[in-house]
Order: sequence, then C-alpha cells, then structure tokens
Amino acid sequence: MEQGLKAPSASRRGFLAGSAALASGLAGALVVPLGAACAAGPAPLSITGFLAVLPDGAVSLALPKTEMGQGILTAITMIVAEELGVAPTAVHVAIPEADPARFAPIDTGTGGSTSIRELWKPLRQAGANARAALIGAAARTWKVAPAGLVLDDGAVVDPARGGRRLAYGALLAQAMAAPLPTDAVPLAPADWKIIGKDTPRLDSAAKVRGKAAFGIDVQVPGMKIATLAQSPVFGGRLARHDAAAAKAVAGVVDVIALPDCLFVTASNLWSAKQGLAAAAPVWDEGANATVGQAQVIAAIEQAVRAPGVTAKAQGDLAAARAGAARVVEATYHQPFLAHATMEPGSCTAHVTAQGAQVWAGSQVPTDARAAAARVLGLAPEKVRFHNFLMGGGFGRRLETDMVERTVQLAAKVAYPVKLVWTREEDIQHDVVRPAYVDRIAAGLDKTGAPVSWEHRIAGSSIMARLMGDKFGGVDDDAVDGAIAPLYPASARLVTFRQVESCMPTGWWRGVGGLRNTFVIESFADELAHAAGQDPLAWRLAQITDPRARAVLQKAAAQAGWGKAMPQGEGLGLAVLHIWDTCLAAVAHVKVGADKQISVPQVTVAVDCGVPVNPLGVRAQVEGGVTFALSAALYGGVTLDKGRIEQSNFHDVRALRMNEAPRVAVHVMPTDNAPGGMGEPPAAIIGPAVANALFAATGKRVRSIPLQAGFEAA
Repeated sequence: MEQGLKAPSASRRGFLAGSAALASGLAGALVVPLGAACAAGPAPLSITGFLAVLPDGAVSLALPKTEMGQGILTAITMIVAEELGVAPTAVHVAIPEADPARFAPIDTGTGGSTSIRELWKPLRQAGANARAALIGAAARTWKVAPAGLVLDDGAVVDPARGGRRLAYGALLAQAMAAPLPTDAVPLAPADWKIIGKDTPRLDSAAKVRGKAAFGIDVQVPGMKIATLAQSPVFGGRLARHDAAAAKAVAGVVDVIALPDCLFVTASNLWSAKQGLAAAAPVWDEGANATVGQAQVIAAIEQAVRAPGVTAKAQGDLAAARAGAARVVEATYHQPFLAHATMEPGSCTAHVTAQGAQVWAGSQVPTDARAAAARVLGLAPEKVRFHNFLMGGGFGRRLETDMVERTVQLAAKVAYPVKLVWTREEDIQHDVVRPAYVDRIAAGLDKTGAPVSWEHRIAGSSIMARLMGDKFGGVDDDAVDGAIAPLYPASARLVTFRQVESCMPTGWWRGVGGLRNTFVIESFADELAHAAGQDPLAWRLAQITDPRARAVLQKAAAQAGWGKAMPQGEGLGLAVLHIWDTCLAAVAHVKVGADKQISVPQVTVAVDCGVPVNPLGVRAQVEGGVTFALSAALYGGVTLDKGRIEQSNFHDVRALRMNEAPRVAVHVMPTDNAPGGMGEPPAAIIGPAVANALFAATGKRVRSIPLQAGFEAA
C-alpha cells in the first residue's frame, strides 16, 4: 500500500497561517492567481500545509514546486482534482513564498525531473485523505455507512439513495470535527476520470493574455531599477569607474561599487544601462586573463588518459579485455553550454532594519532564501522569498547568484530595487554546463556482445562545489547513466577525474545523465557497426530491460527503420532508461551539398509510467527535442583570455522555426509510477542525430556541436 504523506506539523493551523502569510507577502507585489480568489466565510478544510477544500467547494493548492514552462502546474492540479472529485479548473493554484516547514517533507526544489516523481504519492495521499474526510462527514450527517458514497463535482453523492448530494461547503464543519484520515486509499486507476486524459494547460490563458506574473514583472512601490557589470574575466576585480559621469545621466539615482561588481540604479532600465556605460568600469583582470579554451580542454584531455576515482568496478576488466575478439575505443568531447533562458535574469529585493523581502523566479526558493539571509547576515526567518513563474530555467535558476547580487545591492540603498541582467551579462556570467571528455572502450566477443566496458570521465564537478569537504572524489551526477548502462558486460570500470578551470559550472537540464547518454548511445552505434550488425538489431540483442526494448521497437517501427534512404539522408536511433523513464528516438537527418545538417523528423516513443497528462508529456518531448537539438547542432560557449566569447543569440544559436523538426510522439502508458520528463527528451536527441549523421554520410562525429564537428571531420 502506498505510504501517506506524514502529517505535517503545520497541518490545519499551518495552512491558515501559511495562507495569511502568503496573502500578506504578496501585497504590493504580483501574484499568479490561476483561479478565483479564496471565498470568504467559514474556515477551509486544511489537508496539509498547502492543500485545502474551500467553503465554496473549490480546492486551494499552493504549488509545492515551481513552474518554469514544463507543465507541472497542470499535472499536479490534475492529481489533486482526481482524488477530490472536482475539475482541474476548480483548483485555485497559487505560487507561495519559500517556507520549507510548510511543505515538509516535500523538497521544494525543482530540477532533475523530480517534480511529478516526488509528488505523485504524497499528493494522491493528501487528496485521498480529504476525500475520506468529506465522505465520513456526509455519512455521519446522513447516518449511513460511508461505503458507496462518492465525490462528484464538489459534492458527496449517495447513489444508492436517489443520488442525494451534500456540497463540500456544507460538510466542512462536520469534517473538521473529526480527526483527519491519514492513510486513506487513493483511487484505483480504473476509477480515474482525469489522470491519463489530455488536459490543456491551466496557465496558458493567463500567459497568452499577459496576465501571468514572472519574476521580471515584479513591481514594488517606490522601486528603482538597476543593472550591473561584473568583471568580464572570471575572478577579476573592479579597478576604477566614473561615478560622476554615471550620475550625470538623466534618471540615474545611485552608483554602487563592490570589489568585484558595479551597480547603477535608476528610475528605469534604459537610464540604468546608459549610466553603467557612462561609468565605464575598468577591471583588474587578475590571474585568469590569459586562460583560453585550448588550455582548459587540454587539461581535461590529459586527465582522461588515466583512470580516475572509481565509480563502478565489476569483474576482471583486464582479463575480459584480453579475451575479447576485438576492442573498440573512442573519445568524445562535449562543450561548456550556456542556459540562455528567454526571461533574462532578474531579482527584486527590499532590505530594511526589520529584515528583507525578495521577489524572483527560482527553482530552489528555499535555498534562495537561505542564500539571501547568509549574504545579509540575517536569520532565514528574517527573509521572505516570494517565488514566481519563470520564463525558462534549465538549471540556471538552481543557482542563487542572482539573488545574492541583488541583496548585496539592496542592502546599500534605502529603496526596493529590481536588478536586471542584460542578455550579454547573463550569458557571459552564466554558471555553464561543464565541458567533459569521455574515453570509452569495449571488448566484443565473437557475436558482437560486450564482454568488457571501461568508461573514463573527466571534467568539472558540480557536486564537489556543492558538497565542499564532504566530496569523496566521485561526482554522482557526472557518472549518472554511465555506471549502469543498458548494455550488460561481465567486466566494467567507470571512473571520474575532476578538472576545474576558471569557468563556473552548474546544472543544465540535467548534466551527467544527459551527456552520458550522448556518449553511450553514440558508442553503442559504433559497437553495432564494428560487429557488422544493424544498430537496432544489435541493441535488441544486448538490451534486457523490457521497457527499454519496448520503446526502442515502437520508435523504430513508427519511423520505418530499415527503409532505403536517399543519398545524404539517414536514420539514427538512441534509447535511454534514466530518471525512471524509458525513451527511444529515431532522428531523420539530411546533409546538403553545403555540409549543413538538417533534421526534418524525429520519432519518439516514451514510457514514463503513468502519463498524468499525456498532452503535457508530448509537449515536453517536443520542447525538449527542439531545445537540445539547438545545443547538439550548434551549442557551446568558449573561453578566450579568461572570458566567455559569446554574448547573445547571434552567437549562441537556437533553432529557427523553419529548422525545427516535426516530432512524432508515441506515449506508451503503463502502470508504473510516473517517471521524469524534464531531461529524457533533451538527452536522447544528440546521439540519435549523431548516429543518423553517420548513417547519412559515413562520418562519425564524436563532439558537440555536431555541425562544427562534421565540417571539421
């Protein structure tokens, strides 16, 4: 039986306190009301600190995760609505401020394809508890047994006695008079009316009409606008600037200098930018001023030549390799990647003697609040962090540097201030995805099956940065997907070597699982060809995972795998089982006489367990494929003289609309618990295109971006 959500200490009283805090905290700011405001009148039936049944029969949900375009707001609402017998549109959703105690034990961080995976059980359990409370209240009112009573459209219904109804609002007092159930049984799949049905996104209308509030939309009375400049060279310091020239610009209010940063505040963003330009900051570029891309990559290449710290060791690798019929080796390169979210970085803060308020869109609101408190030297309770919708996250808003910069500035001025990053400042001071080099070797037996498998990984460690002294030498994220690939081998060794540079590195729509999928699925294709076998047949001969086999066969069948292709065109496939999801893709690649790669069609089969909202799953696949195809074909930022060379979308290229592939998605529902859908579609497209490129041209490209790698091959 599924385990229920542990009753939080904030249960009923906590919900009311949280609601009051939410309401007061959002006063003067922007909120994202996706339903009507809570009705006044009798107290709601609080199920947890963030879920309640309202007197008007509607349901109130404070979103435990953050919505950055991935559709969890709709999926989470569907889960709650299912158990409570209301339409998803009857659920009033609000984005609350950071309050870890209110949401415990749920982690409010959003990343790693965890939202639905983490919330599936606790939300269903909370909804089931509420359903049981309402049915119990109706049974006591009618003096009948609860068995047979059902929820329907905001009322408890008694089908056996003429379908009489009692609205939720009429039952709240009776329900609250009894202990809230904690272990009610959630609805069985056979009883689902909402889960598994295509449901349009609940937040689309507000976004299309410009009513949805993102972090950059925040307006606070008396607020000034600011922008900033940081040293273009990582680690540089501010040497001098012309504050008088900046203040001579109309609208400029203040010029604030820190040892490594210069802020200009103004009545509007244009004046702030003009003031910053007039200040003409000069930087002491420091020790990194001569560091270049070739130097950084050379260090990683040198590191990967030797084994690192062991992440996986199985069997006698040397013996297995010595007994192999042949050994295949390859080295793969993947670059630093910028996030380049459509919504530029921004954060608003107001620091007073009583504490601080911060407004921003964050994937980690609890961490952001803690970071602000740390910078200001305050207790976390003295900081209120109001979270908002995000115009893309992709891991960039897992970092708290923008919040920290903003409170640094806000602490030095007497007014609320919104700090806005220019696109150039955003990209050139991004916390980029690490560059990695992978060296992989496999011994094959006479049938083409792997008998030895060695995978060496070298690059920056995000976990080392986050863990500090507790880091043990193996970055679990960097080896994610590599220590247990879909391809069995009697002997396996996976190692990691940490190589840092001046480039700050962080998450990018998943890191290890995504980039390891590129390496392993590209290499699997190489092994198939080395064995003289069709890539699909070779994979099916090796893979024992039934879910992976099923999506592989489905995608191949739907794409017409094996059909003759015109010259210069090819099909390539890839498959993964990570983030509790199985996904396979077949990419159709064309290469023109000008060597330009195009991808007109991608066919995807996905088994993500219960597809809570199949429409949302398909949207995630379409968006993930398109997002990551940009990076696979053209991605990468480079270092020159200690600074990122690229600065905006003219040299951080994204696919144009006419370049976007048609994406055919086949969702394969199962009764497994929901898997993640944030990273898998982004992980699968790179290797599928690389393998299709080989099929089309006979050239194996082992480096991202594929377009540049192909032209250089």
